[in-house]
Amino acid sequence: MKAQRTRSQERIFRLLKTLNRAISAQELYIELRNREQNMGLATVYRSLEALKLQGTVQVRTLATGESLYSLAQQDQHHLTCVNCGRSILISECPVHDLEEKLEKSHQFKIYYHTLEFFGLCHQCQPIASS
Repeated sequence: MKAQRTRSQERIFRLLKTLNRAISAQELYIELRNREQNMGLATVYRSLEALKLQGTVQVRTLATGESLYSLAQQDQHHLTCVNCGRSILISECPVHDLEEKLEKSHQFKIYYHTLEFFGLCHQCQPIASS
């Protein structure tokens, strides 16, 4: 049975769908205000948490600790530079088979997964000395 969304959750869901990109809670709060849909920041966080628990919204935490929220549509995988913060989306996923096995063996419904590798991008790597 699908959980009934509150009005605040529905507004956030529609906005995330319109934006079609990952966004922080603070940016979401500002975007709602710009669209004259006043909502307190605490309500934004509560609504995002409820949507996350329903499997509607996914959260990605950057190396800086900032959380980005987006609609849970497909799994996302990234290479993230710990120096400059640049994040590169990658399409390969070595864990889809594992996900299916885990769902069966643990009787656990998986909404989505993320896979993130942290390191230094090409531009931030020190020049190798000869």
